[in-house]
Amino acid sequence: MPARHAALATAVALVWGVNFVVIDIALDAFPPLLLVAVRFTLVAFPAVFFFGRPGIGWRWVVAIGATIAAGQFAFLFVAMDRGMPAGLASLVLQLQVFFTVLLAMVTLGERPRRLQLVAAGIGFAGIAVIATGRGADVPLLACALGVGAALSWAVGNVCTRKAQAPRPVELLVWTSLVPPLPLLGLSLGFEGTGAIGDAWAALDLGSIAALAYLVLASTAFGYGAWGYLIRHNPASQVVPFTLLVPCVGIAAAWIALGEVPNAAELAGGVIILAGLVLNAWAGMRARRPLSATAPVAAAPSRAA
Repeated sequence: MPARHAALATAVALVWGVNFVVIDIALDAFPPLLLVAVRFTLVAFPAVFFFGRPGIGWRWVVAIGATIAAGQFAFLFVAMDRGMPAGLASLVLQLQVFFTVLLAMVTLGERPRRLQLVAAGIGFAGIAVIATGRGADVPLLACALGVGAALSWAVGNVCTRKAQAPRPVELLVWTSLVPPLPLLGLSLGFEGTGAIGDAWAALDLGSIAALAYLVLASTAFGYGAWGYLIRHNPASQVVPFTLLVPCVGIAAAWIALGEVPNAAELAGGVIILAGLVLNAWAGMRARRPLSATAPVAAAPSRAA
């Protein structure tokens, strides 16, 4: 992976780490399913009228929109609404690293280098250390929904890699058309017909700023850059950068929400950072042309 791609991946991870605190703030005004629907409505409109089609088949647009957008955030927002703390949510979601690497090996034929596997092991060891220090009081349903969010994101990562969309920004805009109507229907069914009125009545400057962050920083920048990185690098090299997200998420939750990290969380964060450094170094050593590491890219007919 080129150094500039590593820097971009790090910036995305920082934005997404802070994002968990922002979600917690936004959930004070919006019920979770409605929040996802509003978020992606604002991402899609009016941008869809100014950006052309993403250059891939509609089945990939729907698949990516249903997994990375609708599935991941519906599970995540409901998990946090049901009692999962912001810092812990940032940690559980990183199970997507394991899911993505496994799915990429099975479906894309990607084979991580030995040092990358060692780095991933170090990263997961850090997550295990953090997990030992918290989470005992979190409802089981919230934990299960968090794992579901991670799995949905991982499936979307593989779909993005296989689709090979030539225009990541257009892909982001058009896949954002997928969540609003289904999730609005689910919101009306599960959260009640008064949810929309109650949400708008509860809006204040803080919740408006949180919604703007979700739309512009986390989604427009974060997922636009993420799609670009996944398209130009093997998923097994890009995805481990998100191990930085729980470090930022826990720190941000500590500062903004008073979720004080314990010794296990601090130690685990240092271990995760060590794994990230090793993974980035291994990725730069193993840099090869895309065609040598991604056989799917040589078969555009499969992304039609």
